[in-house]
Amino acid sequence: MSKKTIAVICGGRSSEHEISCLSAGGVLSGLDASLFDAILIGITKSGKWVLLPNNYQLTIVNGQLPIVDEKATPLVADVHGFSVNGTLLTVDAVFPVLHGPYGEDGTIQGFLETANIPYVGSGVMASAAAMDKSFSKIIFSSEGMQVADGITVTENDWRANAAAVSYPCFVKPARGGSSRGTHKVKSASELESALRDAFTFDRKVMIENAVVGREIECAVLESDGTVTASVVGEIVIDSKFEFYDFQAKYLDGATTVKVPAEIPAVASEEIRSKAIQAFKALGCSGLARVDFFYSESGAVVINELNTMPGFTSTSMYPKLMAASGVTYQSLLTALLETAATRVNGVLGN
Repeated sequence: MSKKTIAVICGGRSSEHEISCLSAGGVLSGLDASLFDAILIGITKSGKWVLLPNNYQLTIVNGQLPIVDEKATPLVADVHGFSVNGTLLTVDAVFPVLHGPYGEDGTIQGFLETANIPYVGSGVMASAAAMDKSFSKIIFSSEGMQVADGITVTENDWRANAAAVSYPCFVKPARGGSSRGTHKVKSASELESALRDAFTFDRKVMIENAVVGREIECAVLESDGTVTASVVGEIVIDSKFEFYDFQAKYLDGATTVKVPAEIPAVASEEIRSKAIQAFKALGCSGLARVDFFYSESGAVVINELNTMPGFTSTSMYPKLMAASGVTYQSLLTALLETAATRVNGVLGN
C-alpha cells in the first residue's frame, strides 16, 4: 500500500494556540512512518498560514510554550488545497489539531469540505455545536441528559440577569477552551470581575451553578464504522487549586489522572453509555472527549464534549484510549482511516 500524505495543522488564532502546537508535536512523533508521510502546516496568531519543517520545536522548553513563527514560509490555503510558491502540495488527508475558535468550531471543517479534502474529526455542525456550550447543553438536555443549571448572558444583558445567579457558580466563555477565562465565583462581589475577564474571550458567557462532585472523563472513538467508549478516568486536582483551570491543566504539574477512575462500576458504565449518546446526539465523527461530573449523590452530569481534545501522548484522550487497549500510534492510524472513508458534508467529502 502506498503511503498517504497527512497535513497536520496547528496553531491558530485562538487562545489555545500553544496547546495546539503541543498536540501537533504529539501527532507528528506518533504517526506510523510506514503508512504516513507528514507535512506540518502552521497558522500564526495573526492568522497567516505557513509551512513549517517537520522538526519544528513543538514542545515546552524552559517553561516556554511553543508558537507558530510569523516569519515561516508562507502557504496558500484555498479551494484547490495547499500551495507554496505556486506549487500545489499533495495531501491525502488533514489532521487539524486545532483547539478552540477558528479551528475546533466548524470553521476549518467548512474550509476543508469546500476544498474537498478528507479530515480527522467532526464536521461543521457537530464542531460548532460542541464548541458553543450554550447550544450543546440544550442538545444534551433534550436527549434527557442531566446538565448543570445556569444561564447564558452577554455583556449588555448580564446585569438584568444577575439576580438569577446562585453561589458558588462558574463563569465561563460559551465558546472557550482549556479553561481560559473560566472562574469559580463564591459571592456576588466577585461576579463582575469574573465576567469582565470571560468577556475578553467571548461576547457570550455562561454562568452555571457549581456541581459538587468528581471530574470524570471518557474518550470516544469511531473506527470501522463503530463508536466505542474508553474506560473512564478521573481528574484529581491539587487542593491548592479551586478547579481544573489552565494553570492546573498545563503548567503546574498539579493534576494527577486516575485511569480507570475509582468509582462504582455502574456509574462508570453509565458515563460510558452517556459519552456515546452525547457523541451521537451532536452528530460527531472520529473522536471526542466527553467530560462529566459524578456528584456526591451519585448523579452523572454532563459538562461538555470536546471534538478535538488535547493530543499529546500524555493528554487525557490518548491516555484513556491506551488504558482501553488502543496505543497512541494505532489511535492515530484509526482516526486517519476513518477520515478517509467518512462523509461529513451533505454531499460527501
